[in-house]
Amino acid sequence: MKIGVLVFPGSNCDYDCYHLAAQVLGAEASFIWHEESHINADLVIVPGGFSYGDYLRCGAIARFTPVMEALRNFSDLGKPVIGICNGFQILVESGLLSGTLLRNTGLRFLCKDVYLRVDSNATPFTSHLALGSILRMPIAHNEGNYFVSRDEYSRLNSNHQIVLRYCDASGASRAESNPNGSYEHIAGVCNARGNVLGMMPHPERASEVLLGNQDGLRLFTGLLKQTVLA
Repeated sequence: MKIGVLVFPGSNCDYDCYHLAAQVLGAEASFIWHEESHINADLVIVPGGFSYGDYLRCGAIARFTPVMEALRNFSDLGKPVIGICNGFQILVESGLLSGTLLRNTGLRFLCKDVYLRVDSNATPFTSHLALGSILRMPIAHNEGNYFVSRDEYSRLNSNHQIVLRYCDASGASRAESNPNGSYEHIAGVCNARGNVLGMMPHPERASEVLLGNQDGLRLFTGLLKQTVLA
């Protein structure tokens, strides 16, 4: 399996994602610079960080880079894409995913572990996970407050595009378990086809015994098995 990790000026989780791909998953991994116009991979990770210094809006400048047109073509082929934190923001700004990401309701940068509930297994990242599965992963963001209109929310919900929701350890979504004020506790969404996933928590930071948590690895192991079997 070939995993490509996009790199923009200001990316700072690219090496974390590369380590996950190459050392943890044992895949063939490579960096894809933002000026590239072609992607040769089976899976693309759009990592976290501060692309272009988060000027204008998070991800607003990255959307205009040549590699994003290549990523759109890649996703149109049905190949899997995951955007993490700033990567999620870039996918939203690029129109590959619905919604927008606003400042956290407390107007403070948040860095802590959160619980997530799997509410859709209609993606290659969650197809092997039971609905209602609880995962624990860290967040590290200032603009993670996901918002959509009520009509758009209804569409996403009916199409099983709301993949992850913030919850407590028991799986209940409560106000106190929603760290950033995201609409209806949304932590991750996918496109209509299900092959593009965006999420604010960092699975690459919860992927090894050394890190004390392997829940994030579960989003990739099922996908890796599917690719090998294919």
